[in-house]
Amino acid sequence: MEIDAVNKWEKGVVGILNLQGWNLEWAGAGYSHYDARGTTPQGLDCVIEMKFRTKYYKTKMMEKYKYDALMDLSEDVVRLYFVNDPKGNYMYWLDSMDMPEPVERYCPDTTLWTRKRMIKKVYLLKEGWSKKMNLFFK
Repeated sequence: MEIDAVNKWEKGVVGILNLQGWNLEWAGAGYSHYDARGTTPQGLDCVIEMKFRTKYYKTKMMEKYKYDALMDLSEDVVRLYFVNDPKGNYMYWLDSMDMPEPVERYCPDTTLWTRKRMIKKVYLLKEGWSKKMNLFFK
């Protein structure tokens, strides 16, 4: 997926969540460990990392370094991981999760402009650990 398309999806999720009582701002196209920041419907400060997958996988992959970067943020912020794939939208509340042991996977390089692959440490998150969300877009 091209970066312009990813940015549009991120903005779309922010807009839809805001209609559901969130108060979020898109973090912008620059490099950051999260894609949106603001408050939850309960008024708690939060950040959201988002992933948009074109293929369905039973477990949702999160890179360990991204998780670590989110966990290094202020303790006063709720850390969330949103995944969209062909079967649904999943929101993981990272602060309340016991993460599984990381595993190594052969993954694309983090940059969108290369086609290199490398071994990365990742977490494989079960769908049942998330709150499945009904966001009406495709």
